Amino acid sequence: MNIQKIKTLGELKKSGYIVKPVKDEIRDNLIKKIKNEEVLFDDIVGYENTVVPMIQNSLLAKHDILLLGLRGQAKTKIARLLPQLLDEYIPIIKDSEINDNPFEPVSKFAKDLISEKGDETEIEWISRDQRYSEKLATPDVNIADLIGDIDPIKAANKRLHYSHEGAIHYGLIPRTNRGIFVINELPDLQPRIQVGLLNIMQEKDIQIRGFNIRIPLDILIVFTANPEDYTNRGNIITPLKDRIDSQIITHYPKSLDDGIKITDSQSWVKRNKNLNINIPYYFKEIIEMIAFQARVSEFVDQKSGVSARLTISSMENLISNAERRAILNDEENLIVRVSDLYSIIPGITGKIELVFEGEQEGAVKVAKALIAKSVREIYKKYFPDPLQRKKKNEKETKDIYFDIIEWFQEGGTINITDNMKFKEYFSELKKVKGLEEFVKKYPQYYETEKELASLMEFVLDGLHQNSKIAKDELESGSSYKDLLPAIFSNKDYGFDNPEDDYYR
Repeated sequence: MNIQKIKTLGELKKSGYIVKPVKDEIRDNLIKKIKNEEVLFDDIVGYENTVVPMIQNSLLAKHDILLLGLRGQAKTKIARLLPQLLDEYIPIIKDSEINDNPFEPVSKFAKDLISEKGDETEIEWISRDQRYSEKLATPDVNIADLIGDIDPIKAANKRLHYSHEGAIHYGLIPRTNRGIFVINELPDLQPRIQVGLLNIMQEKDIQIRGFNIRIPLDILIVFTANPEDYTNRGNIITPLKDRIDSQIITHYPKSLDDGIKITDSQSWVKRNKNLNINIPYYFKEIIEMIAFQARVSEFVDQKSGVSARLTISSMENLISNAERRAILNDEENLIVRVSDLYSIIPGITGKIELVFEGEQEGAVKVAKALIAKSVREIYKKYFPDPLQRKKKNEKETKDIYFDIIEWFQEGGTINITDNMKFKEYFSELKKVKGLEEFVKKYPQYYETEKELASLMEFVLDGLHQNSKIAKDELESGSSYKDLLPAIFSNKDYGFDNPEDDYYR
């Protein structure tokens, strides 16, 4: 039987339909998913063995939840996925403002309607999406927004006295009755407003000023908060925090691969049907490593956190630079290059909060330092460490980078711009003696000529980041040259990187 065809209270009674409290409904649907080994949150990566089991435990216990974590840890996203645990449709009294249960109405409107029409009372079915509501806590939020207040206009239109229950304008929380209500950034809510939530959390009802009534609510409340907010903009008052059943602490991705999966799923990559952009995996690792390095950098405010949005914005900027080059050069197939990496700086500078020392260095310089350190770290995953020293018992052999470095020492210089056509780009890289031959020793890392060329530039930048050759930044690219003259010049070749000592 299609339950949505049921239109009256009498038909609903005859159908044998049972109305469950919302937390029981969520619990039952969660149990089914666990039994069927279904993924609870399809789009959440890295929480499978940490946060997700804690959320499951809390929902099985029918708890209200506080998701506590730094920015960009998918707290709001998790909250928005919770409605999938609700039934697809539930019945309410038609036109009820607070989703009255047909069998146990709580508003005066619904009670009067059933008293008047009995089993002929009309019902309607609302979807799970209609049973979810959220509010961003800001200092201007008041009790009327969340719970309700007297509506003089409603009272005037209906010719009701202000003491009549029909004059109430219900706030967001009662309007989400029999559903899930989320308050984001809870500490930003003024303490006196937080006090107004105490009765909802403990007694599960609301009281609206001027009325001697108590309206019981059937609701799951989820809060999100950043721990830094406890000391910065405000705090969660102790009585309210005590009434929140479960506090679940979120975290950033613990591995590069998890971070890459998140960035891949959220980045706008497939944007041009006429353009095939190749993004080698090591670029994804470099971008993710930037976030990892920022989260331990002494120049970045760790209490503020480094959002996953940093890697998403960076990846999109990286692709945009390659896309712009393709449009300029009328190319359909292209590959991301190391020279594109500096295009991601705008995606970094706005996503990190700097401490005093970082402010002294400047956001751009810190961003470049993070990129440099990330390139160096990822480079060692693909090629031998240029700084690795030979063991005592190891025979003296020619340095594998000798030919490349010697070419620069003999005066060799190449200029790479981010708008170069591929033929010109590849030809410039081929000038470096021994570079192409070196990369061809690692055929597992490339399949096409364009991938080979990109790897060649990666090797050059890896050598630069390990202080083997110098790199001079140009307006739209860079110039690789010998290290020694750069050391004795007054120009900034990156040796005063605030993160590292390049004079090792």
